[in-house]
Amino acid sequence: MHIFFAASIEPATKILLALFLMLLAAKLAAELFERLRQPAVVGEILAGVIIGPSVLGLVAPSEFVSMLAEVGVIFLLFTVGLETKPSSIFRVGKSAALVAVMGIVLPFIGGWLLMRAWGSTNITSLFVGTALVATSVGITARVLASLHLLNTPVARIILGAAVIDDILGLLVLSVVSSSSAGTINYWEIGTTAVLAIGFIAFVALIGARVVTRVAPRIHNLRISDSLFIAGLVLCLGLAVAVSFIGVAAIIGAFLAGMTLAEATKGDERLHTQTSGVMEFLVPFFLVNIGMQLQLSVFRDWSLVWLALAVTLVALVTKLIGCAAGVWSLGMKRAAQVGVGMMPRGEVGIVVAQIGLSLGVIDARIYAVVLFMAVATTLIAPPLLITLVKADVSR
Repeated sequence: MHIFFAASIEPATKILLALFLMLLAAKLAAELFERLRQPAVVGEILAGVIIGPSVLGLVAPSEFVSMLAEVGVIFLLFTVGLETKPSSIFRVGKSAALVAVMGIVLPFIGGWLLMRAWGSTNITSLFVGTALVATSVGITARVLASLHLLNTPVARIILGAAVIDDILGLLVLSVVSSSSAGTINYWEIGTTAVLAIGFIAFVALIGARVVTRVAPRIHNLRISDSLFIAGLVLCLGLAVAVSFIGVAAIIGAFLAGMTLAEATKGDERLHTQTSGVMEFLVPFFLVNIGMQLQLSVFRDWSLVWLALAVTLVALVTKLIGCAAGVWSLGMKRAAQVGVGMMPRGEVGIVVAQIGLSLGVIDARIYAVVLFMAVATTLIAPPLLITLVKADVSR
């Protein structure tokens, strides 16, 4: 099945062919799953498994595909941010903070205990625990957007918790990575925390007001679609800015959209334009997650049982931890928040890659974490939709 990538094909043609196959497979799978009344996002991820190295081998993960996938999730969070006003996030600030903290503590301890019981070293167990801490809010945001639920209290709590979760997860990763080298640089970790929190607070509190005042002037610029162009510049600029601090670029994109939310209220043209870009790019992000999974490593049954155990711990601890943080909302909505925070996606994969590069986890444990990241990403969307529909039909 690898004849598509023969040496005689030009590099540019290889890239175009890969993009063609990924987009076609994603949309066909999305259509099939929609007809089966299942989340399209699950179909798009499974499309990646099928056309990737594990099954057909039509397309393999590459640096270019990974970069395009990153751009895709950046625009997804930018679009989500456009639907989210800063004031709505601040209203659920305390709940979001509690969800984020509980959603980090339980998975981290659960992952560490499981790996220690399995016989892994302390540092390997710490890295697996750190991978369980991660949350890929892009997957949940995609599901909530498709259900037109981004303005609900549950969605606001999940989005707010995801921002806090990213900062706390970054600090946990910094501590664990430092400990693998034998020393912990507390000054660097503290500085990163202060910069991340300060920058996000400044953008959310001050940036939104500034953009709201400047927006009418941007409308008067002579270039076509001036507000859309300004939004793209702001999105990429803040994504780069938070990356320099050490926070995930998607948080910067979300903040960019949020700062524009008030200024672009009622501007259907901007939302249509950004939605068009997102619908083109996001499938590459979802398919790329599926392509990361390599099923061949699971010929060893002991590894299969470990992967299933890690995935179960990842699901249960995130559900219990995050739901406990908002139990006052009632069992059903607390469960929605817990399930919404379940997907690890590309964030869990990045943590695993860091552990592999540092030599603290081997290829077998890397495969286990990879399986957990993809499995939680596949399991969460159908559960979330079921919970939401049950809540609506009450």
